[in-house]
Amino acid sequence: MFGLDAKLQSDAVPAPAEQPEGIIISPDTRRANRIPPGQSRTKKWPVLDASGTPRIDMAKWRFQMVGLIGNEVSLSWEEFQNLPKVKVFADFHCVTRWSRLGNIWEGVSTRTLADLAGGIKPNCQYVLAYGYDYGWTTNMPLSQFLSEDALVALTHDGEPISEEHGGPARLIVPQLYAWKSAKWIAGLEFLDSDRPGFWEKNGYHMHGDPWKEERFGY
Repeated sequence: MFGLDAKLQSDAVPAPAEQPEGIIISPDTRRANRIPPGQSRTKKWPVLDASGTPRIDMAKWRFQMVGLIGNEVSLSWEEFQNLPKVKVFADFHCVTRWSRLGNIWEGVSTRTLADLAGGIKPNCQYVLAYGYDYGWTTNMPLSQFLSEDALVALTHDGEPISEEHGGPARLIVPQLYAWKSAKWIAGLEFLDSDRPGFWEKNGYHMHGDPWKEERFGY
């Protein structure tokens, strides 16, 4: 499903140097040219998903972590909200060829989540993210899941993430195409081998680096 969001940016591109002290700066925002090959800038925030916005009962919302970790985790919404937060300044690149530059995300660092799980076992190499949208999944290397600029975000540009954009909580992995930033995040599975998710089973790239145009196939 595709639509257009009303969050309109100005013509000026938000810059790393303008950000407050303490915010994590995604390294790709420091590039001389921040728009990857085949992309163009949008000042809007388009809405794109596979199956539409799911209905989530927040009284039953859980965030779970399983697999090759020290201990399994299951958190309620209240417990998740109480975790330490970080802010990240990052660009956002959709495989459908638009880029929204200079987003500010706030939420829980993926490194904090790894610590909460009692650490990650040495044989873990990949992460599979699960969404609340009808069993949706996506995969990524552990190394990029644990990048300093990766987080489970609760707000975007100072406002709670809206339902159509993946709220109440959305995985954000800025250095990969945006389909890897799972909307409506429900949990994570830590794996010793790569496992394709929904779009990867349907022809999208297993990795998804926008600077290499890893859109389709392996």
